[in-house]
Amino acid sequence: MRAVLQRVTEAQVAVDGTVVGRTGPGLMILVCAMQGDGEAQAAKLAAKIAKMRIFKDDQGKMNLSVKDIGGSALVISQFTLAGDLRGNRPGFSTACGPDEGKRLYEHFAERLAAEGVPNERGIFGADMAVSLTNDGPVTIWVDTETL
Repeated sequence: MRAVLQRVTEAQVAVDGTVVGRTGPGLMILVCAMQGDGEAQAAKLAAKIAKMRIFKDDQGKMNLSVKDIGGSALVISQFTLAGDLRGNRPGFSTACGPDEGKRLYEHFAERLAAEGVPNERGIFGADMAVSLTNDGPVTIWVDTETL
């Protein structure tokens, strides 16, 4: 699985003009299930993200996790993270199909909550409007193939 994390002061996602998910201080997580991924990869990614020390401590060093600060997350499905850019038009054939992608996206969010990170979600497959205030800015890319 792949994810892009952004440390945020706030973030929200809307579908058809209605806010369906939001977070205060914490993480906005774009996540994509790749071909061959399963529940093990979703759980591994959730555990890693929950423990990542990317929030500032009292000395201003990135030394605290989202759990340590009492933060939460906004989790958004993002199949375009599987984009293959060999040509001028990206291909997405390495992403999971929609049914499996949705199942793994939901499993990831559930595992993240089980790791102690409360979260809200976008709507899988919907055309979503995401807004956020990136804190830092801090943006980190994670792939379970490299963990």
